[in-house]
Amino acid sequence: GWACWKTYLGRPHTDGKRCVAMQLLGSTLRSNQRHEEALSVLEANLALTRRFWSQDEDLILSAQANVANCLTVPGLRDKARQDEALVLRRGIYARRLAVNGASHVDAIGSGCNVACSLIIMKRFGESRRLLRDLLVRSRQSLGSDHDFTLNIVHSLVETLTLNPERTRDDLLEVETILQ
Repeated sequence: GWACWKTYLGRPHTDGKRCVAMQLLGSTLRSNQRHEEALSVLEANLALTRRFWSQDEDLILSAQANVANCLTVPGLRDKARQDEALVLRRGIYARRLAVNGASHVDAIGSGCNVACSLIIMKRFGESRRLLRDLLVRSRQSLGSDHDFTLNIVHSLVETLTLNPERTRDDLLEVETILQ
């Protein structure tokens, strides 16, 4: 993290390697539970990406996803940050759907991130509807054994079992899913 950043620190702000080093530093800080520092670095990286690489939508979406992922870590989970993460993730998902199509791996992955935010926020009805849709698309386009498909199954089971308003039908659906 820091060594990589120090190596590229002296380069111009427009240097791609400097941008990658900054992203790596933010990700490393997040991995080492230094969430506030990581968030500052990742937000700065997003600002630089928007400023100097505004034409590279994929790069911007990736930088936004890094910020959203940092906002959802347990140490930073307050309502305002969860709302911010959900807004970012919904925006990313909408762009992935528009650019790549509903069955593309990036769109499905972005949809999974939205569902995770909804689960964290205990918005089980919304997460259930989204996850059911994602599961159909993921199985069709990626296959039942793909990591995203398996993560969607796990998240759907989590949504159905954690919901305090779950019904008997929800639990029967969990049983069917797990068989």
